[in-house]
Amino acid sequence: MQGRAETTRRCLVEAAARLFEERGYAGTSISDISALSGRTSGAIYFHFGNKEQLALAVVEAHFATWPEMISGIHRSYESALERLVALSFSVARAFRDDVVVRAGSRLWTERRAIDTPLPAPFLGWIDTVGSLLREAAEQGELAGGLAPETAAVGVVYAFFGMHTVSDALDGRDQIEDRLYDLWLLLLAGLQAKPDARELLTRVGAPGPSCLVP
Repeated sequence: MQGRAETTRRCLVEAAARLFEERGYAGTSISDISALSGRTSGAIYFHFGNKEQLALAVVEAHFATWPEMISGIHRSYESALERLVALSFSVARAFRDDVVVRAGSRLWTERRAIDTPLPAPFLGWIDTVGSLLREAAEQGELAGGLAPETAAVGVVYAFFGMHTVSDALDGRDQIEDRLYDLWLLLLAGLQAKPDARELLTRVGAPGPSCLVP
């Protein structure tokens, strides 16, 4: 019985995420979610109570994506900077390809229309990047004079600014190209011994589709 309930909740969250991402919070109704999910409105209210709680569930599912991703990256590379760069590409692909992640991001931007508190989206990323940059400093990878905590804020600002612009200009279709270019810029200042292109190659980052000689 528990398995069936969890399946229903997951189906409802995925259907709601698709509609929230396409239409926004205000443009999506419980009836729309019912129609797409194939579940009754009564089932939706049973599991979530109201649309606000369903939106919160989508945002929480968005957040739940990250710990496993971070853990997987940590097991894959010894270099802290390599882990940071590899993680950024995994996150970028999730924002491009995962409807729950995209919906969670959109719902946060529309949070003033949602009558329930939503988790803050960036504090965890600043902590994660700060931890990786502190480790990079201990490994001798980080340029002298950089404070890891301050640099972490700049990296997170730059990444999510890039994400926002990529979404606006091309629907994130070229987000990996744009991220590659961003890391060429950031690593020039972050690395003690700059080798941005080599590091990007080591983590398997796809290069820009059209390279200028």
